[in-house]
Amino acid sequence: MTIRSHNSTDKEHIWHPYSAIGSDLPIFHVDSAKGCKIKLKDGRELIDGMSSWWSTIHGYNHPAMNAALNSQLEKMSHVMFGGLTHDPAIELTEKLLEVHDDRLNAVFFADSGSVSVEVAMKMAIQYWASLGKPDKQRFLTVRNGYHGDTFGAMSVCDPVNGMHSLFEKTLAKNLFAPAPQTPFGEPCTDEDVGELTQLLIDNKSEIAAVIIEPIVQGAGGMRFYSADYLNRLRTLCDEYGVLLIFDEIATGFGRTGKMFAYQHTDIIPDIITMGKALTGGYMTLAATMTTRDIAKTIQSKSPGVFMHGPTFMANPLACSAAVASLELLSSYDIEAVTANIATQLEEGLSPCKELDSVEEVRILGAIGVVEMKEPVNMAEIQTMFVEHGIWVRPFGKLVYVMPIYVMTNEELAELCAGIVEVISKL
Repeated sequence: MTIRSHNSTDKEHIWHPYSAIGSDLPIFHVDSAKGCKIKLKDGRELIDGMSSWWSTIHGYNHPAMNAALNSQLEKMSHVMFGGLTHDPAIELTEKLLEVHDDRLNAVFFADSGSVSVEVAMKMAIQYWASLGKPDKQRFLTVRNGYHGDTFGAMSVCDPVNGMHSLFEKTLAKNLFAPAPQTPFGEPCTDEDVGELTQLLIDNKSEIAAVIIEPIVQGAGGMRFYSADYLNRLRTLCDEYGVLLIFDEIATGFGRTGKMFAYQHTDIIPDIITMGKALTGGYMTLAATMTTRDIAKTIQSKSPGVFMHGPTFMANPLACSAAVASLELLSSYDIEAVTANIATQLEEGLSPCKELDSVEEVRILGAIGVVEMKEPVNMAEIQTMFVEHGIWVRPFGKLVYVMPIYVMTNEELAELCAGIVEVISKL
């Protein structure tokens, strides 16, 4: 039996996200986490500016979250959802119904954000098949989008920045309009929806739904765009007979300043996906919600059921975490919390605007983005951030933060100061 150190096991045998086994990119060994800080094995503490990929909104080791999971663990950690139900799933459904428009009232639980997108796409296709329109199998989206790494989700990610070149013979051939150009807070122009409109006119008989990240395009570029674009999009979908799917996996649960990004608009989607912060970052869980009309239509024709059923669907531990997270969120004034974070980010990151290497600094809700003129060197910049006591994980030209909601002003100031200091040395 070969004896290895933990670090050599990791380096020689474990794949990390978007990485390679044996990669020379730095990997930092975490020992524990509490509040807004990650403690490394070597004793260093890092202020987490990423909310663990936008999920850990209440911080680590939160007593209310821990208590909810410990209580549920004494009852059952898991039970199949086929033919059975349980209190955590029912309670979570009731909580989701409370925070959404009354018309979004049918809930399907899944394992992860990518799977919730797959579920949403299958719902749209099965809906049209039930109405006798089986040709409506394609999806229209916008460039610079990101919806996940499973095959259906990949097929509606940006075709250039995504993974289409590797899997082009397998991925469905969907339709792409230009990314929205109208900035957040401004009325949408006819020009901004012109090509989108033409794609709907030309392909309406084949399009099942438009899928889009509302207000913020996340991993595809951290771009903020006009809420009025979505109002126009809703009108176009209704006019040309296609469904509208909002992917709120990254934007949901307060991140943009509203509980959900679509609440910046006057409309609702036909289907919405949620994940990431749903459980406060404690467990993997996602949900897809739709209207009663769509659910009943799907069930009205053979096979009479919706064709999806994950093994860990509505896992009781995960549902308990989500209930506790939503209860915590209801105790916040989320608009005030995110407005304060935005103010701190605006003040703390403003020195970056004067740096020659920086293209733009933009803030929306609890999201801060410093866009560089050139892509960053990940191996170099990641180590520099850690040396400054902060955890920030850039990609491409984007150095961005998604702070934990309970972060103090002092921690936010330290986070921003570290970013400014590192960027100024590049």
